[in-house]
Amino acid sequence: MDERLAAAASDCAARQLRFTDLRRDILALILQVDRPVTAYQLLEQLQQTRAKAAPPTVYRALEFLLEQHLIHRIERLNAFIACAESGMHMHPVQFLICLRCKAVTEMDDHTISDVVRRAAEAHHFRAEFSTVEVEGLCADCVLARAP
Repeated sequence: MDERLAAAASDCAARQLRFTDLRRDILALILQVDRPVTAYQLLEQLQQTRAKAAPPTVYRALEFLLEQHLIHRIERLNAFIACAESGMHMHPVQFLICLRCKAVTEMDDHTISDVVRRAAEAHHFRAEFSTVEVEGLCADCVLARAP
């Protein structure tokens, strides 16, 4: 985790962006968990060390982290997860969301991205970016349900 935070700080500095302590703390909280986390869950955690933290503070930090491609928003869950790829760049992404345990796996499958791009082009639409969210059961939950 320290490696990821240091890389984020370095990337922000290289772009002359302010990677404030608050932004660092929010990213650290997201990196600590292995599940998507909501803004209010982050706020609860943050208030343990910053009693005066308020929702707008968290949302502004999340907006910055999203804009810098350090995190992703899982629309279906209204939650956030750290980007699995290093560096601050936008990339097509697919998420596998477990309906049972809420685990999320990030993929960057170019085959899927290409299919989406070609389908968009067939409709005379130029896709700039795509996110695909697929719901189902992860391997552990499938095994747990097996007879």
